[in-house]
Amino acid sequence: MVSFTLVTLAVAVSVLYYYFTRTFSYWKNRNVTGPKPVPFFGNMYKSTLRYVTVGDVFKNIYESFPKEKVVGIFRMTTPTLLVRDLEILKHILVKDFDIFADRGVEFSKTGLGQNLFHSDGETWRGLRSRFSPIFTNSKLKNMMYLLNDRADKFVEYVSEIIATTPEHDIHGLVQKYTMSTITACAFGLDIDTFRGDIQTLKRVDKEIFTPHLALEFDMLFPGALKKLNMSAFPAYISKFFKELVETVTTQRNGKPSNRKDFMDLILEMKNKKQLEVAKKHSDEEAYTIEITNSVIEAQAFVFYAAGYETTASTMGFMLYRLALDIKIQDRLRNEIDEYLERHSDRIELDTLNELQYLDQVFSETLRIYPIVDSLQRKAGNDYELPGMNVKVAKDQVVIASVSGIHHDEKYYPEPEKFDPDRFSPENVADRHSFAYLPFGLGPRHCIGMRFARVQSWVCIIRLLSKFRLEAGKNTVRSFSNNPYRIVIAPNKTIYVNVYPR
Repeated sequence: MVSFTLVTLAVAVSVLYYYFTRTFSYWKNRNVTGPKPVPFFGNMYKSTLRYVTVGDVFKNIYESFPKEKVVGIFRMTTPTLLVRDLEILKHILVKDFDIFADRGVEFSKTGLGQNLFHSDGETWRGLRSRFSPIFTNSKLKNMMYLLNDRADKFVEYVSEIIATTPEHDIHGLVQKYTMSTITACAFGLDIDTFRGDIQTLKRVDKEIFTPHLALEFDMLFPGALKKLNMSAFPAYISKFFKELVETVTTQRNGKPSNRKDFMDLILEMKNKKQLEVAKKHSDEEAYTIEITNSVIEAQAFVFYAAGYETTASTMGFMLYRLALDIKIQDRLRNEIDEYLERHSDRIELDTLNELQYLDQVFSETLRIYPIVDSLQRKAGNDYELPGMNVKVAKDQVVIASVSGIHHDEKYYPEPEKFDPDRFSPENVADRHSFAYLPFGLGPRHCIGMRFARVQSWVCIIRLLSKFRLEAGKNTVRSFSNNPYRIVIAPNKTIYVNVYPR
C-alpha cells in the first residue's frame, strides 16, 4: 500500500511537472534567446511572490539582453515576446496596429471588463470614438474653472496644515487634489476631499491598484477569466461604481445636463441603448455594442482610476524630485512666476504651452517613473517581425518594458539622474520617437493624456507659486517599487517639507 501511494505520488508530481514545463522549449526551438524559466512560474517567480513588481521583472530582463532585438520569456507557462527594438515596437504600436489592436487583458464583461482600457479591439474602437470628444480643446477649456477652483482650495488646505508641521506625505497630499478634480470634472460631484472623510475612496484606490492572483491566473490560462466569466477586481469595486453611476444618474434625472462631461456622454449612450462601431472596411459586417449598466459602470471605473491615482503618483514623484534638487525647483518657479505675472495670475489652457521648462520637468518625471511601466498587445493574426525570422503566433502577447527603455543608457545617458534638459526641443528631436512611452503611442495611447497633463500642471503652478519644497530628515533618498501595487509606487512613504515662500 505504501509503495502504491509513493508510485501514485511520483506519477502525479511527474504529470504536474510536465504540465507546468511543457512550453519551455518554445523559444529555444525558434532560436529566440531568453532567460531560463522556472517550473510553474516561468520568468515571473519574483513578481508572483510579490518580491518585486511585474514591471521590474520585465525591466530586469530588458537590461539582461542588451544585444537582442527581442527576448523570449514565459509569463508563468505562457510564451511571450519582450520587444527591445524600437523600430519593431513602432510597427506593433502604429504601422501594424490593426493586428495588435487588443491589449490581451480580458475578463468578464459583467465585472467591469468592458472598459475602454481592457476591452477588445472592436469594443475599444466604438468606445474610443465616443469618449474622445471629452478631451477636445473646447471641453478642456470648460473644465479649467473646476481645475483652478480645486487648485486654489488645495493651496488653502496646504497653508492650513503646514502651520502645524511642514513635513507631509507628498503622495497622500496631492491625492486629495486629484480625487477632488476627477470627481468634479468627470462626475460633477462636489466632494470635500481636503477635510472630509475619504476612507471609502481610499479603499477603492487600494482595491483597484493591488495586484490580485487573477493576473497570474490569466498568465497561466490566457483567456480563462473571460471564458469563466470571472472579474479581475473584487465585487466591492463593481458595487462602488454601480452606486456611483446610479447616484449621478438620479441627480441628473437620467438625462444629460449642460455640463458636457463624462457622465453626460454616459447618459447619452445609455439613452441610445446601442452604440454602432464605424466600419474599418466597406465589406466589414456592422458591429454594435449594447449599452448595458455593466458597460456604463466599466467606463466610470476606468476614468476614475486613470484620473485619480496615476496623476497623483506622477505629481508626487515630481514634487519629491524638486525637493531634492533646489536648483531645478528655483528655475521652474522662476518660469511660473513670469508666466503668472504675464497673465495677471490667470491659468488658461491656451497659454500653458508657454511653460517649456514645466513640460520638461513633467516629462523627465515620467521618464524615471513611468506609472504604467510596461505595455502589452495581443496579436490578432500570425505576424512575422519586420527584419527578423521570428513569428508571433495568433493570440500571443508581446510586451514592451517602458521602464527598461526609459532607463536605457543608449537613449538616456546617466539614466538615474534627474535632468529635465533631456526634454529640451533639440534633445527630443535627436532621440528616437519611441524612446519615450509614458502614455503609450499609436491609436491605443492613453485617451486622457492631455487631461492628466493639464490637471497636474494647474496644481503644480499654484503650489510652487505659494510654497517651496525641501528634503527633510525623514525624506528618503532611495526606494524600490512597491510590489503590492500594479502601477509604479514607492515602497516607502515619501515625506517632503513644505514651507510658505
